Amino acid sequence: MPHLEWMNKTQAIAQAADVPYHLLRFERGYGDANADNLLIRGDNLLALKALLPFYRGRVKCIYIDPPYNTQSAFEHYDDKLEHSQWLSLMYPRLVLLRELLAESGSIWVSIDDNEGYYLKVVMDEVFGRSNFLTSFVWKKSYGGGAKSKWYVGLHELILCYAKDLSRFPDMFLPPDPEAVKKYYKYKDEKFSERGPYRLQPLATTSMDDRPNLRYPITLSDGAEVWPEKQWQWSKDRVQAAFSNNELVITKKAGKITVSYKQYLKDPEGEERKRKPTSLIEGYYTQHGTYEGMAIFGLENKFAFPKPEGLINTIFEAATGEGDLVLDSFLGSGTTAAVAHKMSRRWIGIEMGEHAETHCIPRLEKVINGEQGGISQTVGWQGGGGFRYYKLDQPVFLADGGIDPAVRFAALAAYLWHFETGRPASQAFDSPFLGEHAGKAYYLLYNGILGDRRPQSGNVLTAAVLARLLALRPHPGPKTIYGECSHLGMARLVAEDIEFKQIPYDVRVR
Repeated sequence: MPHLEWMNKTQAIAQAADVPYHLLRFERGYGDANADNLLIRGDNLLALKALLPFYRGRVKCIYIDPPYNTQSAFEHYDDKLEHSQWLSLMYPRLVLLRELLAESGSIWVSIDDNEGYYLKVVMDEVFGRSNFLTSFVWKKSYGGGAKSKWYVGLHELILCYAKDLSRFPDMFLPPDPEAVKKYYKYKDEKFSERGPYRLQPLATTSMDDRPNLRYPITLSDGAEVWPEKQWQWSKDRVQAAFSNNELVITKKAGKITVSYKQYLKDPEGEERKRKPTSLIEGYYTQHGTYEGMAIFGLENKFAFPKPEGLINTIFEAATGEGDLVLDSFLGSGTTAAVAHKMSRRWIGIEMGEHAETHCIPRLEKVINGEQGGISQTVGWQGGGGFRYYKLDQPVFLADGGIDPAVRFAALAAYLWHFETGRPASQAFDSPFLGEHAGKAYYLLYNGILGDRRPQSGNVLTAAVLARLLALRPHPGPKTIYGECSHLGMARLVAEDIEFKQIPYDVRVR
């Protein structure tokens, strides 16, 4: 597989591995205090690393709209990076985003022709070329282009990759209301349960030859109807359809046509869904601009926000209610607003001050029942909440030591993730962190056992070990982190303990 090379790529790859681990500082909550949704202000590379101990492998869908590197300067962000700088900006962030993505998840990246094809090669490297789904083409504008020199640009790209295409589920969208109105024109006795229906030809010429699908259909008058090539259904299925009044026979100009009723709903009452197409249209940049102006006013509008309908289409195809979505280039907050209205859990990261000037006010309005964008389409009436965080100090100092301000739960989450590769789902309020692959993990730090004296706190002594095993006995191997150990090597071996000293054995990943 070809790889893209650029100046400082080696440093970009190293940066992905060496991002320092920072804490997140809670600022305040908005709306429902128990909501899982997170808005984070800070450098998105550092914020993504801070999320790993808690969310690795849990994000169902990532949508990002990074700077396109168009060499333009916008009011709220700078889009003038040298080409290699832009690639070095994107690479480590894509690596961390992949780690956060669930095995059945997908990532969608908005981009244009300026960097899109370079980005495709980079994403092939990070996500695997075999996991590329497609480049969706978004028709972003009605037309116009009077100021364009050579052509009118009407589209952008949305590159879509699965974490693992073999685990990625089929994608479907709800029925198109206009298509339903246009094509589903007929009703029968099943209307109340299955809705209207359309007629579809039972014969097909597009399938591979299958002899079992070539047979005569006998009509009530004894006439036999043969397909030009073959039928779509087996003989048994056709007979069942006849019995259920789900076939329609028409005669025109001496030709007999057999059609089947394609109902809008299945026998369980579920509406027929449709496959997304690689061309996305009907949602334009102008819509996003108008939505932003309605929220922020003309004087504080955001440059070229994506319309809510576009993000809604992506989330309808790639997620379900309750799934976790993430946007690490949140901008004016569109992704979070749409996810909130669609009952998805969300994490949004924004570095600039508009995390507070745009994102928070917008999301407060969503909580209060704002009716712009997709609100009426999805029946949004308000509710929910989110927690606002800022990027805090790094866990590890320049000399490798642990920042004294780091509390037990934060270090415990980091160590659990480092040792197991799994995100933390448990509350870290005791020295016992959990079991993984037959090994138990314990942490002695910050006086978690009551105080900081060696005999009762951060130092592994016989008495402290007895307390740990009384708290959570484990007959198998154990890893214990602590300030130091007063147990001899023979005792550690006998108890099947691997002792790791803080901070020297706390490795920075």
